[in-house]
Amino acid sequence: MSGATTELLHGWGRTAPSAATVHTPTSAEDATMAVLGAGSRGVLARGLGRSYGDPAQNAGGTVLDMTRHRGVRRLDVDDGVVVVEAGTSLDDLLRVLLPLGLTLPVQPGTRQVSVGGAIAADVHGKNHHVAGSFGAHVRWLDLLTADGQVQRLGPSGPDPQLFWGTVGGLGLTGVVLRAELAARRVETASVVVTSERHDDLDGVMDALTRLDDRAEYSVAWFDSVSRGRGAGRGVVLSGHDARLEDLPADARSTPYRLPSARSVAVPLVPPRSLVNRASGRAFNELWFRRAPRRPTTRVEHAFPFFQPLDGVAAWNRLYGPRGLAQYQLVVPDAAAHVVPQVVAAVAASGHVSCLNVLKRFGPGTPSPLSFPMPGWTLALDLPVRAGLGDLLHRLDAMVLEAGGRLYLAKDSRTPARHLAAMYPGLPRFAALRQRVDPEGRFASDLARRLGLLTPTPEREVR
Repeated sequence: MSGATTELLHGWGRTAPSAATVHTPTSAEDATMAVLGAGSRGVLARGLGRSYGDPAQNAGGTVLDMTRHRGVRRLDVDDGVVVVEAGTSLDDLLRVLLPLGLTLPVQPGTRQVSVGGAIAADVHGKNHHVAGSFGAHVRWLDLLTADGQVQRLGPSGPDPQLFWGTVGGLGLTGVVLRAELAARRVETASVVVTSERHDDLDGVMDALTRLDDRAEYSVAWFDSVSRGRGAGRGVVLSGHDARLEDLPADARSTPYRLPSARSVAVPLVPPRSLVNRASGRAFNELWFRRAPRRPTTRVEHAFPFFQPLDGVAAWNRLYGPRGLAQYQLVVPDAAAHVVPQVVAAVAASGHVSCLNVLKRFGPGTPSPLSFPMPGWTLALDLPVRAGLGDLLHRLDAMVLEAGGRLYLAKDSRTPARHLAAMYPGLPRFAALRQRVDPEGRFASDLARRLGLLTPTPEREVR
């Protein structure tokens, strides 16, 4: 294990940084020593730091940087399974799988997340209504628990409660060391994409609802700046994995071609956010107008379709020194009216979000902290500035009244008093933690903020 360093850590939103002692284990033995040697502020595993808020921070405690604990350990192309170390990025994993005609069943909005992070956040993609979330495709995982033991867990046993508590458990049950994942066969590394433009949010939502039974992938971008007749206008994308015959003739000899891993980068954090009312209006107008008036179908590589922002490294710097808050909610189908209410409230507030995503969800997993439910999920990226807290508190009230919840992996500010109403499985998670980590060894800034930690008095005074 590398020497320990004290580092200031933050999430992708660049808000609320905190200092921790960072260890970089290269083996299970290294990780075990760090877990057993953690002090009174506890220990937490961290991947590539792409949670927006504070789930991967541990102020005053120990953080395990798992990014050197990486690599594919076993790959069975015929059966479509891969065993991979938890620190491996989804980008690296896909660059191994795709040339062999395999892909991951679920891909989130960035490939720059670790396998362990994808499990801990139970990430989802553009096909949740069809394939569920990432955890549904984990066959087993090796978990380093608070007693220094490594347990192999699966959804059907051994210890399925601990398995599902780890999926979506934000690192609070232990350290994921490796996992076996199901992979899916594809004929190409491309997607057939249909794009359609709609002049208001009703049209966008109607289109997404119609796609529930017709499209493997579906997602919408919408305008949250414009008001009046153009409020919520948007672009709906749907698609399916491209077959060999879908490719242009000159591309069929290289169906699994991969784009370069290089990307352009935002070099510096500007003194003020570049996302403001003027730039937001311009971006929204350009993004809407670039979509064809009539539905069009094209073939594009899977990477820019699933992860369009991965081509710009450190794009979060555009939001300036105060950073951004991503607000992602889900509400049940019966509360679909909340979506236009939220969009209208944001547009009227003067706060600006350009990266607005609307998707359909299917059922969640058995995880007590599972975020998805059948219905609508909406994500907004908002620059942090005066008055944002008041706006988000108003949105919280809408979500709670609708029986919805917020995504903890993206969270940076949810009040603890809302948690039990949003996550009815919370008592099960607390009981699980009491069973497997009675001293509260695993801890994070988010867990303290939301009251998820209940360390024993003995642990407090060490």
